[in-house]
Amino acid sequence: MMRTIRVVLCGLTLISFAIAQPSPSLSWSNDPQIESRVEQLLQQMTLDEKVGQLVQYSAGAPTGPGTGRTDYKELAAKGTLGSLINLTGAAETNAMQKLAVEKSRLHIPLIFGLDIIHGYRTTFPVPLALSATWDPGLVERASRVAAQEGSRAGVRWTFSPMVDIARDARWGRIVEGAGEDPYLGSALAAAYVRGYQGAKLSDPESIAACSKHFVGYGAAEGGRDYNTAEIPVRLLRQVYLPPFQATVDAGSATFMSAFESLNEVPASANSFTLTQVLRKEWGFKGFVVSDWNSIGELIPQGLANSGAVAAGKAILAGVDMDMEANLYSQYLSGLAKTGAVPESVIDESVRRVLRVKFALGLFERPYTDVKPDGIAPEALELARQAAEESFVLLKNDGGVLPLKANGKTVALIGPLADDSGQMLGSWAAKGNPKDVVTLRSALTRQVETAQGHVIYARGTDILGASDAGFSDAVGAAKKSDIVVLALGEDAQWMTGEAGSRAHLDLPGNQQQLLEAVASTGKPIVLLVFSGRPLVLNWAAQHVPAILEAWFPGVQAGPALANVLLGASSPSGRLTVSFPRAVGQEPLYYNHFNTGRPADAADLTRPPKANKEKFLSRYVDEQNSPLYPFGFGLTYSTIGYSPTSASSSSVSAKELNEGTAKLTVTAEVKNSGGRSADEVVQLYIRQTGTSVVRPVRELKGFRRVTLAPGQSQKVEFTLGREELKFWNIDMKDVVEPAQLTVWVAPDSTQGMPVQVSVGQ
Repeated sequence: MMRTIRVVLCGLTLISFAIAQPSPSLSWSNDPQIESRVEQLLQQMTLDEKVGQLVQYSAGAPTGPGTGRTDYKELAAKGTLGSLINLTGAAETNAMQKLAVEKSRLHIPLIFGLDIIHGYRTTFPVPLALSATWDPGLVERASRVAAQEGSRAGVRWTFSPMVDIARDARWGRIVEGAGEDPYLGSALAAAYVRGYQGAKLSDPESIAACSKHFVGYGAAEGGRDYNTAEIPVRLLRQVYLPPFQATVDAGSATFMSAFESLNEVPASANSFTLTQVLRKEWGFKGFVVSDWNSIGELIPQGLANSGAVAAGKAILAGVDMDMEANLYSQYLSGLAKTGAVPESVIDESVRRVLRVKFALGLFERPYTDVKPDGIAPEALELARQAAEESFVLLKNDGGVLPLKANGKTVALIGPLADDSGQMLGSWAAKGNPKDVVTLRSALTRQVETAQGHVIYARGTDILGASDAGFSDAVGAAKKSDIVVLALGEDAQWMTGEAGSRAHLDLPGNQQQLLEAVASTGKPIVLLVFSGRPLVLNWAAQHVPAILEAWFPGVQAGPALANVLLGASSPSGRLTVSFPRAVGQEPLYYNHFNTGRPADAADLTRPPKANKEKFLSRYVDEQNSPLYPFGFGLTYSTIGYSPTSASSSSVSAKELNEGTAKLTVTAEVKNSGGRSADEVVQLYIRQTGTSVVRPVRELKGFRRVTLAPGQSQKVEFTLGREELKFWNIDMKDVVEPAQLTVWVAPDSTQGMPVQVSVGQ
């Protein structure tokens, strides 16, 4: 029986089936009772106490050059400290909180923050991997687990989600976000907020979200962390701002300003983004915290010649809380007394901080109950599910996967096959390698249950130069029926903050190990552990099966063993384009066409005639990615019918008025012999418009489960929110255009339908 799925798309705050309605946690921002309490408390505060609420220091492991201050207890007792980061544990946070609540004059509680990026103790796959699930509901559930575990340790504020659009795989922090697309990024950004903040921010198990890094940090020049970004305003509004706006609509309590200079103005002193866009246009009522010492970095950036000037420019632009620069504490009172910074500006920042503290219920419940630390069984099960959904099958020639392990010998080779610490990925909060089940452990157990045998050889180190282990690896391969090679990056050194790379190949001598093992002629399954797309050209040509595993978290081993052996089918899809060469970067699917586009057929070889040369192309490489955005295989065969539309024409005027919509459909069929999850994707292109539009844009998606032989008709509705864009007059409207629509398995496939968007 055919089942119809209708997916109504109504805008960035109602994105696909993922963001059905505004988050209930948004109510904190317009609660009259909270506003009254904020005003009453503000009237009692001295200038020094006000400034104190805007000060944050690190009491634990630093994430950058710190101030060196250690007098947090004294500051808390005097009421001149608003927040601490990197202090965890109920006993530890309660002891510090007691000083603020019971010793200070006004008894204002502290808020404790931590980088909970992909789990607190239960470490889930890294965010880029979670984005590959295309599953906002799963991301929301994982974030809820992180909130519950973090809040039990006294942490009521996380510096997540990172919603920077990242189009350059060289940038190390691409691992912390959702990849290159603003539509998918918006859906997942809102899901993180809903998970962290729950139905009510005052729930003791809720934590305040922090949308970061506002804004344009992911467009760092050359992919070098902390570098400048130049983003035209239309591109900023069309691509980089929407995920942040989605978090505001979902109720995010805080924002973090970025490190980089955006269009020659540092993001931590940028009044256009922090005041005009965030507060005036979007109505954000929470507070903005700087990134670590980013106010102090206004000096080397050249915007300020002193700490006092830096502090003044940051707060006047809209940064409410100073993380670890120690500049607000030193200079704001003096700046207010001289009139350089009106005290009313300081008052407004204090209001924002107090508003969030009241909303969190910190005044009623400043302390955290001491509870046993550990991971709940249901959290482990969710971590395993998240990892399985995140794996992307890039190649599977000859049906090598799933492995037929019965009575077989499997060689497991590589530096990432049995490294529990690496599986946690970067920014693992309180993740413990002892909680990790490695691939070696899980695969050995499952293969031996099937009367098979696993031979393990490390082969080399992640950054190894010695080939001393190659002979053992080659020997293990020769004794086996099939080889599983676990290769990739160093999660701590090569991914995350300050993890930019100029080369995107396998590090160390892992490529040489891969080639040595391949020379045995045994079939190979390559598992790639990475926090970014890598250049895998040789493997794509010589290895029959490739699975992108990212950094899967505490359940890495069981999840990988389940997928490798066929207990579950891979269902992840890429959210970043995989390049053929680093020279293609930045590389992204939703690019603009040129006046001399190169036909795909011409890009399979270097140009041999002048007629082939004068096109927008490389003379030594194809334009196209090795693996495109949205791509991923399953263990079954999924087919798509041509896309159909409810009408061949629709009115732009009626679309803008909200009185017209367009319905598009396609039938998706599983013609294989296994059940499979398929991520059905909706793309559009508009031509004949006042400004050029991308060759494709994602405007909807849906995960559907198809039994063998089952078909489903998937239906999407396109309206104003999906078809509008910032036009030549910088108006966010639908324009008359020729519209092409694809319902497709990725950003390069699908049989389109044409629709005329008239006046």
